[in-house]
Amino acid sequence: MPYQLTIQRPVETHGVGLHTAVRCHLRLVPAPADTGIVFRRVDLDNFEIEAHVRNVARVSYATSLMKQGVLLSTVEHLLAALYSCGVDNVYVELDALELPILDGSSKPFIELLAQAGIRKLRRQRRYIHVIKPLEFSDGDRRIGIYPADEFRVHCFVDYKHPNVGPQEVEMTVDRQSFSRELAPARTFGFMKDFVGLQAMGLIRGGSVENAIVLDDEGILNGPLRFADEFGRHKALDLIGDLALVGRPLKARIVAHKAGHALHTQLVTRLLADHTLWTETTAPHDSSDSRPSITDSLSATS
Repeated sequence: MPYQLTIQRPVETHGVGLHTAVRCHLRLVPAPADTGIVFRRVDLDNFEIEAHVRNVARVSYATSLMKQGVLLSTVEHLLAALYSCGVDNVYVELDALELPILDGSSKPFIELLAQAGIRKLRRQRRYIHVIKPLEFSDGDRRIGIYPADEFRVHCFVDYKHPNVGPQEVEMTVDRQSFSRELAPARTFGFMKDFVGLQAMGLIRGGSVENAIVLDDEGILNGPLRFADEFGRHKALDLIGDLALVGRPLKARIVAHKAGHALHTQLVTRLLADHTLWTETTAPHDSSDSRPSITDSLSATS
């Protein structure tokens, strides 16, 4: 029988936001069963924003949440780590409007969860099990979700750059595979876009320390962690956005040149059509037989 999970003890980190350059102190705190993932703005009297698609505000270059006018930006890297590691319930306390970017990947958050430990709660975990396909497109960008008995993602990207080009990632996602194969993949940006993005008030905290930076000829701050790090990071972003379903998924998701906007549209359309899915408990909890988060982390070293 699968049980809901939280963390064993509070843990914390700090850093600057990728887009705002504002310094943020972030703390993960254990939460009781059926809480879900809840952000708390401790600088605003502990105002709570649930990690759910109903609170999505903006999806331009990052996923932002908003509730009653209170904004929270760049949540996807932390959500991807929590979701893939099966953490159902946690309070995320922070004192700024944007989560710290850290090294641009989910690896620091995996390390934080290893420090926190995982605790099983006395409440069954419930899944969204997709039973009918849903797919749609926007020009040459496509996304779909299909029935499956596991959580599996297939992500395709194609950037016209000599060091990127077409890249394709497909894998069954659990805490071990995510920690090893996706968590270390960093966000990235192109120098040709830098001035325009800053004029829009974005990437003010971006640097060669927290993103892969490319000019027209190559990579300015190599080496890459993976030959296909760009595709892997887009798969990481996809998982973080899918966490906004609010429950673990049993489904296969195929994203072709998609981004945050299509990811969150998929979640919204899926939850709006109850003929596409059923809520269920799994027949057994296979997570107990998997390596621990600490074991998974050591496999990336």
